[in-house]
Amino acid sequence: MSKIKSLILGSAAALVAATGAQAADLPVKAKAVQYVKICSLYGAGFYYIPGTDTCIKLGGYVQLDVTMNGSAHHEPAWNNKNNTGLQNRASDDFITRARTSLNIDTRTATEYGVVRTYWSSNFQHTSGDGPSSGVLTMDFGFIQFAGFTIGKAISAFQTPWGGSPVGLNTSNLIGGYDNATGINQIAYTWQFGNGISAQVGIEDNRVINRAPIFNGAVASTATNFFTGAYTNVSGGNVSPDIVGNVRIDQAAFTAQVSAGLHNIHANYYGTTEPTGHPSDEWGFAVAGGLQLKNLPTGPGDKLSLEATYTDGAPKYVIGGTTGNSFDAFNNQGTSSPAFYQSFAALALFDGVYTTNGSIEKTKVWGFRGGYEHNWTPNWQTSVFGSYTHVDYNSNATTIFCTNTAAFYAAGSTCNPDFNIWQVGSRTAWTPVRNLTFSGEVMYTTLDQSNTGGTTAQAAGAAGLFKPAGAYEFRDQGILSGNLRVRRTW
Repeated sequence: MSKIKSLILGSAAALVAATGAQAADLPVKAKAVQYVKICSLYGAGFYYIPGTDTCIKLGGYVQLDVTMNGSAHHEPAWNNKNNTGLQNRASDDFITRARTSLNIDTRTATEYGVVRTYWSSNFQHTSGDGPSSGVLTMDFGFIQFAGFTIGKAISAFQTPWGGSPVGLNTSNLIGGYDNATGINQIAYTWQFGNGISAQVGIEDNRVINRAPIFNGAVASTATNFFTGAYTNVSGGNVSPDIVGNVRIDQAAFTAQVSAGLHNIHANYYGTTEPTGHPSDEWGFAVAGGLQLKNLPTGPGDKLSLEATYTDGAPKYVIGGTTGNSFDAFNNQGTSSPAFYQSFAALALFDGVYTTNGSIEKTKVWGFRGGYEHNWTPNWQTSVFGSYTHVDYNSNATTIFCTNTAAFYAAGSTCNPDFNIWQVGSRTAWTPVRNLTFSGEVMYTTLDQSNTGGTTAQAAGAAGLFKPAGAYEFRDQGILSGNLRVRRTW
């Protein structure tokens, strides 16, 4: 019995030992490895780049726009882009655009503070592009370090809400500065605490902040006259724009005042250097903006207002993606059967001069605002509007009207001054987070100051189907709309 017991115990011990050995050979479940480490220093969405102390955040959106009686980004039919201003069978009644946007934001903590880089580009395909072609654009690309911003970034002149005082689809609400796609610059920002800051910068004005210059000694054609696009005699880039702002940000409001200096540099009086040239002039712009937040009308409601005055710096009022000429025809009748159709053609210049004269600067001022109401967390409606006034002094008017006199019929009056009015509304539905369906309608008036009509002229370039004839000067109203779907990530 004792031998049997010993045998059983020995067998059990051997079995336990064998089982333990097998268990030791089995793989042990490893701890979860965090291959991408979350970086919580700069807000949600940042991760450490493996092997570095730099945090990175990727973002962007995919969007489809359908614009009626305008261009892709809900630009009204106020020019011959896509023949939208012609109001004939060559006009596009609608334009579509698909866009994919990508942005990359990096932050690195150093002994001198955070070093930040930011890049944003768009890949887009618009009506008229080839089947598999499109356009690559760059909105932003800058470095921020120790208070400096270096690269293509938002101008220091612009208010925080820029060209969108409320949620908008259009990129062409004028009446104030719009720098939604950035400008090359070197800027410095001071943070004084309690939401108070100041910024000053120098910016490349070659395209974004510069309107054409008009030389009355250069002959103008009928195409120039009917489109508002005249020969530009601007000289080279000789001085950056100098801009700055003072801002206060609080929970209930944001307020900002801005100022800018703009150099006006023309070519020559004639076609060669010995003809001489006018001296440079300096223009300026001043602006003030106020945004009231979390209004009593509802959570998240806001009211944004701004006003801008310029003398020799008109692109600070009519800027962004908006061009320097506006023209539209109307085929719905005229005041007299002597006219084939009515039209308005408006031209914007930094300044005007003629032989042996100085540059006459253009004065422009504008007002822009909007109110946004949140009906529910998923439904939002905004109303918005703007007014812009362009004024050429008596000398500039004489130069321009002398140059274009051949296009005015007897008894007509020439006055290049103009106003542009805009009013609109947008409603957006966000059924799930970061997916928004929106619709927008806008009415624009090109308020021109000429009276009477033209002599018999061929209106516009060949292929636009406008016959030679007399056309009546008349204000033009433009009703446009936009539908948009955007998924942000």
